[in-house]
Amino acid sequence: MKFLFIVQGEGRGHMTQAMVMEGILRKEGHEVAAVIVGASSRRETPNYFIRAFNCEVHRIQSPNFVTDKANKAIRIGATLLENLKKIRTFSNSLREINRLVQTHQPDCIINFYDMLGGIYNFCYQPSAKCIVVGHQYLSEHQEFIFAKPAGMQKLLFRINTKITAMGAFKSIALSLWEPRQAFSKTNLLVWPPLIKSVVKSACPIPGDFFLIYIVNSGYAKEIFEMARNFPELKIEAFWDDKEMPEKYQPLPNLLFHQVNDLLFIEKLSQCKAYLTTAGFESIAEAMYLNKKVLMVPVKGQYEQKCNALDAERTGAGIAADTFDPLLLEHYLHGKSPDKASTVKFKQWEQTLEFQCTKLMESLMEVDNQELKKSFSLLSPKLKNPISAYSK
Repeated sequence: MKFLFIVQGEGRGHMTQAMVMEGILRKEGHEVAAVIVGASSRRETPNYFIRAFNCEVHRIQSPNFVTDKANKAIRIGATLLENLKKIRTFSNSLREINRLVQTHQPDCIINFYDMLGGIYNFCYQPSAKCIVVGHQYLSEHQEFIFAKPAGMQKLLFRINTKITAMGAFKSIALSLWEPRQAFSKTNLLVWPPLIKSVVKSACPIPGDFFLIYIVNSGYAKEIFEMARNFPELKIEAFWDDKEMPEKYQPLPNLLFHQVNDLLFIEKLSQCKAYLTTAGFESIAEAMYLNKKVLMVPVKGQYEQKCNALDAERTGAGIAADTFDPLLLEHYLHGKSPDKASTVKFKQWEQTLEFQCTKLMESLMEVDNQELKKSFSLLSPKLKNPISAYSK
């Protein structure tokens, strides 16, 4: 089968999901003909993502978050207003998606939580089946727990999630835990996280430094203060500040790296513990490597509050309002490695390729049924409409 990907470019996690999915599909003999990634002035599409595919990667302008002046918290009102101003730009992006779909004629479009992907599927109604992938779809599951307080942020989160999945043939919810029961709706599936092969081949060791990843560079000041106040701690951090060099060491015990996928996994496998904003993918990677996590959800980003709560229930680590190393040290103190939960998580993750194979079979089965139906409509009185049509 031939696939086309649409990937939300705001979060590195969605890119990781697309990279892993491409590898699984290629292993099963399928083809990814083109990748469309949402772009903005806030972030550059990393080179490692572009290099991961054997096809063209196309950038389009897509809705994005607006942060405060410190580049930390998400401003919901400003985000809505700014994206409304760009409706004409986004209309051009939808036409570009349609042009690429018409050019490549995919059998299936996989949308990794991009809003324009959902709007395209609803407005243009392509003949290709659409599948959506993201941990956000787990919010539809009866076992999911929403963070409190909720209010307007929860409502906007759920609306956004529904928009991305408009008209989808299947919605795939990525989960850190295996649910006790299936979704009540048949078009909703639960899969384990999409873990990169480089993570699976890493050899974790108990290191002597804390590793930090920050999605918004405004958190750098908070990390700097932490390193200055606790000079006995050794800290390495990854950030996305394109104005800074590859390595930046403002203090003897603090080293910043630009985002680098392979170096990050190397450091994650060697660290003492992991501190991060509550992005789904890196938490899953830390769990696979049996590294405990302190999660600080990005202010104004409700789904990260839910991520942190979800990760706490699996024993991944603890949530906090600030990057507090003493809190994490207290959590780690006297805590033996939780090998049982790591084994359980890996067993859940190992079902991924089986889940993917089942999905591909269901896609091809639907295609075959539709093909037979179309032939039956052409030749309703013939016993063998396919052979008759071929004649």
